[in-house]
Amino acid sequence: MKIKILKNGPYMVSGNVPLFEQIMVTNEEGHVCEWSEGKEYPLKERYTICRCGASKRKPFCDGSHIKINFDGTEVATKENYMERARKLETNDFILNDVWDLCDHSRFCLRGGGIRELLKSEDPEDIKLAVEEAKSCPSGRLVLWDKETGKPVEPEFEPSIVLVNDPQKKCDGPVWVRGGIPIESADGSTYEVRNRVTLCRCGKSENKPFCDGRHWMSAEEKQAFRDKWISPED
Repeated sequence: MKIKILKNGPYMVSGNVPLFEQIMVTNEEGHVCEWSEGKEYPLKERYTICRCGASKRKPFCDGSHIKINFDGTEVATKENYMERARKLETNDFILNDVWDLCDHSRFCLRGGGIRELLKSEDPEDIKLAVEEAKSCPSGRLVLWDKETGKPVEPEFEPSIVLVNDPQKKCDGPVWVRGGIPIESADGSTYEVRNRVTLCRCGKSENKPFCDGRHWMSAEEKQAFRDKWISPED
């Protein structure tokens, strides 16, 4: 299984990778809290997913990237996650955070946000914090259990999920799960991870990864960061 990024073109997926749609669900307070199942696509050995946002046959590529002269230049670093991660340490956990991977799916905002939850002595708050870390589709947030020395990761079979975000009335990123290798247009490979999110609107400034631009402006993104990230981060 592999995802090959074509220069200024789509994601070419090979190896019979399952393709699904999942829908973000919000609770009564308006926070994203879980997923509901959407469409399941027929299994294919090879297919191409649009990443310019202009295809008329989404999620698949129809060549529109050529018509719109799409600039899909990859600018994301290929440094490993742990080399970039900032840490929040509590008695029982270490929360690693790489902000530029944030796809703004907003799973980490319930209960005042994951950082505040981890500082709590209430077991229910800690339980929610663990759930929020595991729910982060982009893999921006990774929680480590200090007792076991292991990351608290969801178990995924290799698969691709097309995210739908009804709250923001838009399609979200391409959610790559289960350690599928992603090959750059230049032939190098990004760090293989359990979960990452790839841009499919064409607007991300951290291509090929999603940075939330499918629903938010640069100003909104900065305001979000100012609200939820402490100055020392």
